[in-house]
Amino acid sequence: MSTATKARCPWGNDPPIYRDYHDDEWGRPVVDDIRILEKLCLEGFQSGLSWLTVLRKRENFRAAFAGFDPAVVAEFTDADVERLLGDAGIIRHRGKIEAAINNARATLAVQAELGSLATLLWRYEPKPSDPAATMGSLPASTPESVALSKELRRRGFKFVGPTTVYSAMQALGLVNDHLETCFARIQVERERKKLKRP
Repeated sequence: MSTATKARCPWGNDPPIYRDYHDDEWGRPVVDDIRILEKLCLEGFQSGLSWLTVLRKRENFRAAFAGFDPAVVAEFTDADVERLLGDAGIIRHRGKIEAAINNARATLAVQAELGSLATLLWRYEPKPSDPAATMGSLPASTPESVALSKELRRRGFKFVGPTTVYSAMQALGLVNDHLETCFARIQVERERKKLKRP
């Protein structure tokens, strides 16, 4: 079966950039803090926009934000904010740019206390649930995303409301929201079973 004809979640069929993201990344479990910070920040940038817009600009975001290395981004200054506001390759929103810098600093604080940001996030992994039959049956948020959102905000993170956090949980594999008919669901479940939780 060719890549284009595999049964997948409807949103992951087209355009190709969505297909690649769906097939190779979305829902696959992540325990690397740089990738977690990137996803939290990009989900924040996506707020009010389409995820496709963010995906198309992701390499520009990585270049602009030093690969989302929290130790580097945490040192960004007001001059960096102005530089980023002038960068047409990213989403130029002062509040979201400042939130990304702030979230890098908050990540360092979590790492100092718990060892990793992954340790904090994976504490909120929900119990596995039955696969959804349609995209419309997936929740926009859950009790776990509400609780994690509250904890992240308590720790100083910004642009991490319950819906944004749930989107990050889906993307980072804390939940497997590939539909029951999607070929990737079984692959993701296999990866989740093998995962060494932090």
